Amino acid sequence: MASSLAQARALLLSPLGPVARAGSNRDPVNVSFEFFPPKSDEAEANLWKAIRRLEPLNPAFVSVTYGAGGSTRERTHRTVQRIISETSLRPAAHLTCVEASRDEVDEVIAGYKTIGVDHIVALRGDPPGSAGIGGAYSPRADGYANATELTAAIGRAGGFEVTVGAYPEGHPESGSIDHDIAVLKAKVDAGATRAVSQFFFDIDAFLRFRDRVRAAGVTIPLIPGIMPVSNFNGLKRMCGACGASIPDWLAAHFEGLDDDPDTRRLLAASVAAETCARLQEEGFSDFHFYTLNRADLVYAICRVLGVRELSSPIGGGEPRSGGGGQPQAPEAEASPLRRSASLRATSPEGGG
Repeated sequence: MASSLAQARALLLSPLGPVARAGSNRDPVNVSFEFFPPKSDEAEANLWKAIRRLEPLNPAFVSVTYGAGGSTRERTHRTVQRIISETSLRPAAHLTCVEASRDEVDEVIAGYKTIGVDHIVALRGDPPGSAGIGGAYSPRADGYANATELTAAIGRAGGFEVTVGAYPEGHPESGSIDHDIAVLKAKVDAGATRAVSQFFFDIDAFLRFRDRVRAAGVTIPLIPGIMPVSNFNGLKRMCGACGASIPDWLAAHFEGLDDDPDTRRLLAASVAAETCARLQEEGFSDFHFYTLNRADLVYAICRVLGVRELSSPIGGGEPRSGGGGQPQAPEAEASPLRRSASLRATSPEGGG
């Protein structure tokens, strides 16, 4: 305890910021990367450039998304299969239940098992068409109603780790954070082994969510989702759809930079790196990056966290089983610094 208090005091008195302090952190860090399946030959070339750039960092896993309404199902499947056959990466295939029957979803699960996938990211999915994120959702009568039922179906198939989503500022269709946590608990009861959060920029909101999740008895790893975005107008559209807040300070950083992409990229890397460094000091050792199929910013942030390339080149072939392939233990109990900060925390935010 005395050692922990001394560490907290050192942080409070340090003239260095979180990013600089991260340079002396020797604790192990696990990272994972999310990609989306390409829609054109050019996009496919960019995707594989990003994959090859990040592969030597030995991620715990890489995930490949579905499009809205499951619209990229076949491209997702092909991309996952190619990752298995041509890289040493361990893919986690996204799976949704939107616009699909139970039999169709079960067939996809069986297909993933056949090609060697042992990790699925189970999401309900966004309503198709113009409804989109946050729109009215009506499950098919012959389909799985939500991510909890989907998680249970994957569990019945056996042989999979199951990652689910978590929403620190509220799911866009939810009435409250309490409801979101109850849904998360139900997904854990159905077999979820880890949760990855929606991207966020309000670190205090995420930490309050973490505290409430733990107080509710949810003990699976909660992994912060990090998205370094240099297109601020695009970010505003995404946040408006998914309910993530944009702090005033972040908007001020990007003000007047519409025609200055280089500066925007530097700001994006700086903000994401400081977010990760702060969370590392809060006891988090796992980070999930929404790469948008671009590697350079994510690679730089991983350097800040102490993640380095393997000493020898990685060859293609068998998926990697090391590098944090199994879920890590939940992040450490809040440090004394965090506990002192919690005394001034505001009440939890409302639902989204």
